Amino acid sequence: MYQDKKVVVVMPAYNAERTLDRTVREALATGVVDEIVVVDDASRDGTVTLARRLPQVRVVVHPQNRGYGGNQKTCYREALASGADIVIMVHPDYQYSPRLIPAMASLIGIGLYHCVIGSRVLGGYALRGGMPWWRYVSNRVLTLMSNLCQRAKLSEYHTGYRAFSRDLLQSLDLAGNSDDFVFDNEMLAQVIWAGYTVAEVSCPTRYFAEASSINFRRSVRYGFGCLRVALLFLLCDLGVVRHALFPRDQRRRQAPAEPAA
Repeated sequence: MYQDKKVVVVMPAYNAERTLDRTVREALATGVVDEIVVVDDASRDGTVTLARRLPQVRVVVHPQNRGYGGNQKTCYREALASGADIVIMVHPDYQYSPRLIPAMASLIGIGLYHCVIGSRVLGGYALRGGMPWWRYVSNRVLTLMSNLCQRAKLSEYHTGYRAFSRDLLQSLDLAGNSDDFVFDNEMLAQVIWAGYTVAEVSCPTRYFAEASSINFRRSVRYGFGCLRVALLFLLCDLGVVRHALFPRDQRRRQAPAEPAA
């Protein structure tokens, strides 16, 4: 709980048995998390069995794999259904430090922002944390293209550490988004399209054998997907095309400010 606001952490899990316990316990140790929702996407290991033994964890199981984006759709739907005021998504692979949860929750809880992301690039943590050089270069190139097309100034768009207000999540139409990894990019583009300012906090990361990562082939497909989203945003913004991902009636240059709680 943060200032009488319910904080729910969601974890989209797939074969996360080796790192789930550490991630959950570190999140709970922050003292602000009311509930953790682990959505298992048809894992082949003992993720579900382990998750059901952990404190303050509610487990939702997909009988069939729905993809990373499909998993997140369930995460946010379940968090809202549980009455969450602040929803924080963190990968259960222990790549991102759960100790940043209070900072991210506070930026939303006091009414400053509706969306906060943990950036691996701010502070130079990406390469120091072990991010492969080719992944770092592609991150920078894709981020540059997204910023140019979406008139934004984010340090990165590809982090798996994000916090949202209840109002923001309820305003987004996520059902039509991809069920694949590009869901992350689509969702952040929708937030920017709706006029919300995205806050960033510097986030140390860890790259190690147990940390999840997509292979090179899927990374290339993800990269082209991000470029498509950026270009589509620009074309919709210019009025050249219309697309359900960026509805014209939701386009705002600046979201209205909220008073502090």
